[in-house]
Amino acid sequence: MSEWPELSTDRDHETLTILHLAAQMLGKIRVAHAPWTNHGWHVALQPNSLGFATLPTAASDGRTFVLTLDLCSHSIVLTTSRDEHASVPLDAGSIANLHASLVLMLKQHGLPSTFSGTPNEIEGAIRFADDTAERRYYPDSADRLRRAFAAMLPVFERFRAGFTGKSSPVHFWWGSFDLAVTRFSGRPAPKHPGGVPGLPDRITREAYSQEVSSAGFWAAGATAAEPFFYSYAYPEPPGFRGATIAAGAWDGQWQEYILPYAELRAADDPESMLLSFLQSTYDVAADSADWDRVSLEREPLAP
Repeated sequence: MSEWPELSTDRDHETLTILHLAAQMLGKIRVAHAPWTNHGWHVALQPNSLGFATLPTAASDGRTFVLTLDLCSHSIVLTTSRDEHASVPLDAGSIANLHASLVLMLKQHGLPSTFSGTPNEIEGAIRFADDTAERRYYPDSADRLRRAFAAMLPVFERFRAGFTGKSSPVHFWWGSFDLAVTRFSGRPAPKHPGGVPGLPDRITREAYSQEVSSAGFWAAGATAAEPFFYSYAYPEPPGFRGATIAAGAWDGQWQEYILPYAELRAADDPESMLLSFLQSTYDVAADSADWDRVSLEREPLAP
């Protein structure tokens, strides 16, 4: 069996929609109950061997708690600093049921349970509590996604290790449902125009307040589309788009370089192809924008 499992919109879309909306609930708890840090990094979910987890969030009684989107047990798992454990199944029948179960679990443990009830960055989003449509959760689809992330994470980590300047962790954005790592040139960027659907302009403008080269994997989630790897620069420097890169190509619809997941999975050496895509698109961004590459880069070091 391939280490890079097949991902199919027809088969996996319903489950990925549930996971996307569940991830949004977890991230929104961090938005509501954690101090804001630069570029919103504190609200991103962190990949682990089970799936994705929040960073620890403080409760008013001195405890901290973590919520994990567990793709092995197929549940949202709660753990606290007093060794308390609880969970709610992802196969809840509807998003409204899942939302109600999560809120109840937090209340029963005396933990913060209020958060914005409307999904972000999803066309025609319905409030979690009002989304009563029947949704079926397929563990096999979730497991495929987990194994895909397990295969690509070491490549992203190696890519991140080659940069000594300011860089984000390799983390998961629940709004758009994508794994991402962002490198910064150290220079300020022009004011972002905003206008991202379902995302307040103040958030977008703070996130893009500095020059960036960003790359990641978009898993599609609630959008019925095939997943792909991506790379873009903000602000886009002259000569960036349409350059020759090691894998993938510029996509006019998405306005970024993309490498379809299915294309990478079919390659003889997917890991090398992915690393080449990440490195070559960054090379184009950094050279086009005249980054100080000598002081920002290094060869990844052994432990």
